[in-house]
Amino acid sequence: MSTQSFDPNNAQNLIEIEKQFAVKAVEHAQTYWNLIEKVPPRALKLTKLDDEIYEHTMSAFPEFDEEDHAQLVKLNEDWLKSEIGKKKWREFCQVYEKKVKDYNFGSLIRTDARQEYGERNTIFVTRIQFYAIEIARNRLGLNDGAHEIAKADAEKERLKKEKAAKKNGTS
Repeated sequence: MSTQSFDPNNAQNLIEIEKQFAVKAVEHAQTYWNLIEKVPPRALKLTKLDDEIYEHTMSAFPEFDEEDHAQLVKLNEDWLKSEIGKKKWREFCQVYEKKVKDYNFGSLIRTDARQEYGERNTIFVTRIQFYAIEIARNRLGLNDGAHEIAKADAEKERLKKEKAAKKNGTS
């Protein structure tokens, strides 16, 4: 396929490519959840540019700083996909085109910071949007509850495996 005649605005999605992107997005989400389990979110560093991304996020999106950070705790998908939201995020994202590797790759993000990843609590965003939102959530302590959930889930899983190992050892 010649790239000169390729028009991404009119390209049809290839199922295999979509699957690969989905797998990468799920792997990224799983890795992040594992990090939240092991590291207190306020101490978590996601990029070399965390400070810059945080300051830029809070200045570009003052609504994130209102009402106890309600817009960060629970993302409004309609606002993210609105014309105004898309325009603001597009301008924000472009700043990181040359600064953050894979800045525009797809990532899964929890819509509600108080819950774990799940079918009803996950949306697709760009990588830099993920970083912007999660860095802010971490810095502001909004992921502290998720940290406790992740630790509890890991402990349940550990006990389950321990119990299975004992059962298999005595059989």
